[in-house]
Amino acid sequence: MRISIIGTGSVGTALSRGLSGKGHEVMLGARTPDAAKVQAIAAGTQAAVSEPAEAAAFADVVILALPWAAMEDALSGLGDLAGKIVIDCTNPLGRSNGGIALLLGHTTSGGETVQRLLPHARVVKTLNQVGAELMAENGRLSHRPAMLMAGDDDAAKGAVADLLRDLGFEPLDAGDITMSRLLEPFALVWINQALARGKGRDWAFSVIS
Repeated sequence: MRISIIGTGSVGTALSRGLSGKGHEVMLGARTPDAAKVQAIAAGTQAAVSEPAEAAAFADVVILALPWAAMEDALSGLGDLAGKIVIDCTNPLGRSNGGIALLLGHTTSGGETVQRLLPHARVVKTLNQVGAELMAENGRLSHRPAMLMAGDDDAAKGAVADLLRDLGFEPLDAGDITMSRLLEPFALVWINQALARGKGRDWAFSVIS
């Protein structure tokens, strides 16, 4: 599968590492593709690298690994994504009362916002519920970590489920894109435990039947 990862921060880098060697063609989309840091990530993960619009045009699956504040401007520069699977792994977070809080909720969500901005793309919300470290490698965990996803297109979710398995996760279908309203607050539970309660980042939620 041809996959583009838009963004080369901690999440984009981790996903590039996690997908390396799994049989996919991966291209990183970066505003400065010639930067030494970006070139090092590409070399270390056997990924190609280009500007974001070129990377998006190349791909069957476009992964948005961007800060929420940059999302709308970034999407406007990606060109026509009609028919493509778009994975939104962001959380609409901001500062509130000295802590981290959701900027959207109850009546909408970040996932729904991305789908509204990309009405002809097949948006799937997922990979927002754990830290970047476990996207790169999680095989050391005693149980396979779970990863919820939400989207309106069942075939797109099926393809994304395969990618989640490649990354070591157990995919769970939460329903349509409005279920992003559950997945994004759920991400705050991980953030609370990892950052505020001292548990650290080397863990994930799992489902035991």
